[in-house]
Amino acid sequence: MATEQNVQNGTNQSVERAVALLRAFVDGRPEMRVGDIAKVTGIGQSTVSRQLATLEGLGLVERDDLSGTYRLGLDLLTYASVAVNQHPVHRESRQIAQDLACRLGLGANVAVLRHAQVFYLCHFEGRLAPKSYSLMGRRNPLHATALGKALLLGVAPAERAELIGPEPVRYTAHTITDPAELDAQLATGAVDGCTVEIEELALGRCCLAAPIRDAGGRVVAALSLSGPLSAMDMSRRRDELAAVAIEAADSIASGLGLVVALPRPADVPWPA
Repeated sequence: MATEQNVQNGTNQSVERAVALLRAFVDGRPEMRVGDIAKVTGIGQSTVSRQLATLEGLGLVERDDLSGTYRLGLDLLTYASVAVNQHPVHRESRQIAQDLACRLGLGANVAVLRHAQVFYLCHFEGRLAPKSYSLMGRRNPLHATALGKALLLGVAPAERAELIGPEPVRYTAHTITDPAELDAQLATGAVDGCTVEIEELALGRCCLAAPIRDAGGRVVAALSLSGPLSAMDMSRRRDELAAVAIEAADSIASGLGLVVALPRPADVPWPA
């Protein structure tokens, strides 16, 4: 007879497998067959097939009858919209970021630190920085983004190294992977009140971000302006954009009440 602990362990394992299947679509291709998902997750095909049938019944995945492939289900949007709308930073920053994108024609983004990555809560496109997809809910590296650097301004150097890891990924020839160089750039950012990234994550694009702090000085989020090099025109507009980003970040902080009790950022590694 199974003990209560065994039943509990079995339940946890089932949930973990279901989450692993959903995560496979985030880390892999948007549409996959059962065999593909089994390879990505390392879970047996028969188990994957049973789990997918359950998830399909719950509306969390959908199956294409013609191709036999699976994709994430639209019912996930209900959970996602509720989760993001309940977040105090998103509620306070949404209109401010949207207005910035409209006024400047640039991308306006708000993010928090989660699982050692930049986690986007808001993303609005300006006419000069269009995208074919939304960044909301996506994750990006801390060391290669202006948002990530702004978030790192609130992290102690020792903890910063742990978050970034011993071998930061180089995305372009401009990506800063030397810890000392990154620390120096963050020191400048702390003085300027904003951080900058120029072609470190993707060629032809740049970003400028400002931290959103509480009354005690703790960084709880960050706001950025982003777009193509030609639209950002950093050689001419850097000071202007920095002033706009800092003012917007301060407005969000003020709207939060400055001393808002936000949960501590989840800085543990994103589970495999």
